[in-house]
Amino acid sequence: MQDRFLRACRKEKVDRIPVWFMRQAGRYMEEYRNLRKRYSILEIAKTPKLASAVTLQPIKAFPLDAAIIFSDILIPLEPMGIKLEFSPKPHIKNPVERPSCLNRLKDFKASEKLAFVGEAIEKTVPKLEGLPLIGFSAAPFTLASYLIEGGPSKDFLKTKIFMHQHPEAWASLMEKLVRVLSDYLKLQALSGARALQIFDSWIGALSPEDYRNYVQSHSRRLIQNAQKTQVPVIHFGTGQSGFLEDFAAAGGDVIGVDWRIDIQDASRRIGDKALQGNLDPALLLCDSQSLRKGVDSILKKAGTKKGFIFNIGHGLFPQTDPQKVKEVVDRVHSFHG
Repeated sequence: MQDRFLRACRKEKVDRIPVWFMRQAGRYMEEYRNLRKRYSILEIAKTPKLASAVTLQPIKAFPLDAAIIFSDILIPLEPMGIKLEFSPKPHIKNPVERPSCLNRLKDFKASEKLAFVGEAIEKTVPKLEGLPLIGFSAAPFTLASYLIEGGPSKDFLKTKIFMHQHPEAWASLMEKLVRVLSDYLKLQALSGARALQIFDSWIGALSPEDYRNYVQSHSRRLIQNAQKTQVPVIHFGTGQSGFLEDFAAAGGDVIGVDWRIDIQDASRRIGDKALQGNLDPALLLCDSQSLRKGVDSILKKAGTKKGFIFNIGHGLFPQTDPQKVKEVVDRVHSFHG
């Protein structure tokens, strides 16, 4: 039972389909909201004792098959010289607005500047009693988009303009991010993370050609570096159905997909890789009948696939009823294909 998730990552036989949720440690839980009354997101992420406590909250509440360390994909930016705040959405006060801005982005050693993440993992692992812990980072494109846009974006216009008009500066930025993120993922694996997930949360903003020309090689290099840690690597993206084959070709032991693609179609298109996905998180805000229907549809299509991990297609919404999380976990675990 304890290695169910890792066995699925390796496409080995499992007794039950493993299930975990993106943002499973977070705002939908009363315990987390109580902490947030006293601490900011950055304060929790930077305090190993607090980050560990939040990571464990959903593990104590539900029979999940993996934990994921509580942090944020933007955590590596501050040591690079970026002024970051959450108010409540992330906001960067000194974005990369032109190629000359790259000169002020610093390289750093994760073991020195992000040691608190490693410490949080080290504090958490013994308390999981063998349950695997997932470490994570952003993918280069997603982190670059935050750097250039200055925060979340609906159209990513600044990022695309920078990418097309300054291709050499873009390549330089991506190479720097690959170095930083590779070192960061290595720190997490050395600290005890038994799998790593790379989030390309905004990759669906790109055309297939732009993905191939400007992003794929950099993602591939980060994934290859992460795989040197000898733990499974999950390559997750949203909106990548238009170029899923290219996305999968960039690498990863497991390909994570969102709800915008039929899970059966995704399984066919990713080749010989494990698959993670892809319930629409909005269904956890619906009545139990609608939720069960959505879960059962995915299980019927992908439940017998070797190397299938049940997850939602992006993060849990803050409004999610914890009881609905339990309903999904129990229904997935009761499935017999």
